[in-house]
Amino acid sequence: MRKILLPTLIIIAASLLVIRVFYLQVVDDSFATKSDNNAIKKQYDYPERGYIYDRYGKLLVANQSSYDIMVIPREIKKDLNITEFCDLLKITKEEYQKRVAKATVYSPRLPSVFLSQLNKSEFAAFQEKIRKYNGFYFQKRSLRDYEVDYGANIFGFITQVDERLIAKNPYYNSGDLIGKQGVEQSYEEVLRGIKGIKYIQKDKYNREIGSYKNGKYDTIAVQGEDITLTIDAELQKYGEELMINKRGGIVAIEPKTGEILALVTAPSYDPAILVGRKRSKNYTLLYHDSIAKPLYDRGLLAEYPPGSPFKILTGLVALQEGVIDENIFTVSCHHGFSYARGRFMRCHCAGGQLQLHRAIYQSCNSYFGTAYMKTINKYQSPSAAVDVWSNHLKTFGLGQFMGYDLPTGKKGKIPNSKTYKQMYPNGGWRSTAIVSNAIGQGEVVMTPIQLANMMATIANQGYYFTPHIIKKIESKKIDPKFTTKHTTSIDKKYFPPIISGLFDVYNMGTASRLKVEGIDICGKTGTAENYTKINGVRTKLKDHSIFVAFAPKDNPKIAIAIMIENGGFGATVAGPIASLMIEKYLKKKISRTDLEIRVLNKSLKEEYAKLGGISAAEAIESTPKDSILKAKIIVPKKITPKAEIKKTTVDTTKDN
Repeated sequence: MRKILLPTLIIIAASLLVIRVFYLQVVDDSFATKSDNNAIKKQYDYPERGYIYDRYGKLLVANQSSYDIMVIPREIKKDLNITEFCDLLKITKEEYQKRVAKATVYSPRLPSVFLSQLNKSEFAAFQEKIRKYNGFYFQKRSLRDYEVDYGANIFGFITQVDERLIAKNPYYNSGDLIGKQGVEQSYEEVLRGIKGIKYIQKDKYNREIGSYKNGKYDTIAVQGEDITLTIDAELQKYGEELMINKRGGIVAIEPKTGEILALVTAPSYDPAILVGRKRSKNYTLLYHDSIAKPLYDRGLLAEYPPGSPFKILTGLVALQEGVIDENIFTVSCHHGFSYARGRFMRCHCAGGQLQLHRAIYQSCNSYFGTAYMKTINKYQSPSAAVDVWSNHLKTFGLGQFMGYDLPTGKKGKIPNSKTYKQMYPNGGWRSTAIVSNAIGQGEVVMTPIQLANMMATIANQGYYFTPHIIKKIESKKIDPKFTTKHTTSIDKKYFPPIISGLFDVYNMGTASRLKVEGIDICGKTGTAENYTKINGVRTKLKDHSIFVAFAPKDNPKIAIAIMIENGGFGATVAGPIASLMIEKYLKKKISRTDLEIRVLNKSLKEEYAKLGGISAAEAIESTPKDSILKAKIIVPKKITPKAEIKKTTVDTTKDN
């Protein structure tokens, strides 16, 4: 038995190998397409990317034809007339040598992009003489064609894949395009479609002789799917116009769904400048603008002290914890209050005895500072108390990534006991050390989208849906997480008194001059202190202007947050923008043209100049036709702009 076991195993193994070889070489010849690049050439057919529409079906992003010049270094003939070739493509010999060298490093035998994104006229000149240039051929591609000149931060842009991505993802090859930033990145796999492949057979002289196996292995390109965004295109456009010559962000959300209606960052740029052969040059200019930061989406990334709008949450937590009530609990304000020996928190409300309702619409620091301290002092340990407070706030989506469908964002910060143990390693801290949290200063920071979502949650009286920018995909359902309700830890009964106070902010409070006839708006002004380092010295700059709102009061349809860097008082710049955006969305027209004139002509460039340096916008302002940032004042018809921008004067009655 042992004598025949070994020969039997050898015979079986050899038989299996013979059968496998026969199958691969005779029965299944699919691997032949990969066996020899000299004999088989892959030719890709690139599909059009899916179109992008706004919530009402307005086309925002389409496609246009473009052509890449591809090169296979090994096939370039030595007698190539480089001078003629370079003149034809309008490049230098140095550029030619550099591009060929780069392609050779990638692969001397495989095609890679030599020159990308030629338009039709540039390509036509090359096409006439392409037969003279062995080793070069053209690849037709589809580039973005922007139907609007706004929304760049929402769309993102298309760029070539890098070598690291090619190594990680076998779908992409050198020269392929991919979405970066915005929805182009978030929904890349939906928008890009599927490449088609044709296998072309060559003879021993490297000449193409036809389709390999009569096209048996060829595949057809599948066009990318169209997507519909939640964005209201006209509202987005209007928001960007209002933000010209300002820095900051606007986020508007539909409370009942979490759909993002507008996502504005300022300064912005025309998305069309990142298409074509000048894309790289323009992107470099935008990327290196460290002053205005046009590629930095302030609506999602910028973290600011929320200022007085945070008092809304201070009040809700204090109500939930039972340390205040709507009617009985009062605070006596003497333009501030002493919360510790030698410590005084200033207040700019009218003073006197305040209950919750008046404290909200007059934005009383004394009231909410007291309410916050009572919340912390309720518990034996300030560490335990601040964790209770922090956990309440996190149910509003604060202090964490919110899970929206855009590829960038910041968490903000809601401090907890761990925060203060690090700040005070020897202990000894209590409510008096952290009372500035009550009015949105201290260690609290939030992004504009978190502020907007906070107001959507207040409008809904205690719940929200994860903010999102996708409304519909052609043949797919959107992620169910965007239709999942998130409920806060605050009982619903505590929201109506807060909403009543926010409503009177517009009727008799800090935003009484911002009312819009026919719309019941609930809002809150805010002014956040702003410090930076200039030449190594901590310097106080003009405060940030903040405003949050929702409307109408009953059955709210829009919640909004506006943050204007160095804008001053909340009712000065951010507040008017909120009223205008709300009226634009709900009425589709503007009646408060006085506010519109004021905002459109308001420039904060003098304030930003104090930070030093020069931005890309300012550097090219002298030639507006070439400007890639939106820096001109846009004024409606029949409105005369101010002759000049007056210097800012500081008002002594600071609205909170």
